[in-house]
Amino acid sequence: AEQCRTTKARVVEYDFDEIASQSHADHLNWIDALQDCDVAVCTVHPPRDEFHASVFAGRCIQDGDLQTYLITKTGTIVPEYLREYYLPKGFSRVSIVAISDYTRRFLMDTYDIPQEKVTLIYQGIDLQRFNPNKDGKTVSSRRYPLPNQAEPVLGCIGSMETRKGHAYLLEALAALAADHLPNIYLLLVGDGPEEHQIRRMVKDLELENRVVFFPFTAEPELAFEQVDITVLPSVAKEGLPNVLQESLAMKVPVVASDLGGVSEVVLDGQTGLLVKPGDVAELASAIDTLWSNQVNCQKMGDDGHRLVESKFDRMSQFDKFRVHLQSYIGAKEQVPDSKDDNLLQQWNEAI
Repeated sequence: AEQCRTTKARVVEYDFDEIASQSHADHLNWIDALQDCDVAVCTVHPPRDEFHASVFAGRCIQDGDLQTYLITKTGTIVPEYLREYYLPKGFSRVSIVAISDYTRRFLMDTYDIPQEKVTLIYQGIDLQRFNPNKDGKTVSSRRYPLPNQAEPVLGCIGSMETRKGHAYLLEALAALAADHLPNIYLLLVGDGPEEHQIRRMVKDLELENRVVFFPFTAEPELAFEQVDITVLPSVAKEGLPNVLQESLAMKVPVVASDLGGVSEVVLDGQTGLLVKPGDVAELASAIDTLWSNQVNCQKMGDDGHRLVESKFDRMSQFDKFRVHLQSYIGAKEQVPDSKDDNLLQQWNEAI
């Protein structure tokens, strides 16, 4: 809300617990807030009780007889989600923005949503921020201290949830350490509901001397400076994780589960290696294969950086979103382009 106020936008706040009841007063407040809007953008998140923002917004637009266009934006596919979260029933002025081609195709194939209703716009990465440099390496070595002999250093950055597959990574790590990578090390950055269980598993597998935990960070680029290979061992619910684009932007190759839109950024054998979700042996083998050929490992990191530059640059994706919004707003008001430094700063902070 504070970021929005800096743009002199009108901010209407509400209590989420209260609005879940979908009272008549909330209904009127939303109609009032939306009546002067050309476009309403709703991110598709899990519903709370029977309340879902895009469904409620669509209903308010209809009941208020407003000309507002609804844009729903989605990333991770959750099979339990209803079609109306993306395309509210009986509401025609809707466009969906998908952040991966996998998501776009899933929406069309599973929910029978017309192709013209779904537009692919990647999230994009700030390439000025995610760019390896000597100063970052110096700061990183202080923030994430590692033993001098640690190699390879694996990095797993993100929320600690069951679906993220940390257990499979720890088993693969134990196997590699016991075989022929005695100095292998794992950097775990993040927090979440499974952190206690993950710490217990580290102890049970006697990995305390080769796994280090660090809390969630708003500066993941510093963590990547210490990492040789990024690992995404997820077993469910992935759209197109930002961590993959961030890693490759930092020239760090990736070993990742072949889920969702992962293969759109991890090109198997080119920018990293893809593995079957939940397969410990395949995960360990991929890590070993990647590290055993240092020339190829570095090439994958370099190729990954070029891929992100050409396909996932945030400025180019920002302009695509601007053009998409402009097509619904029309000539009423010009939407600033990516050369507007202040607007780009707000975009980078908001995403």
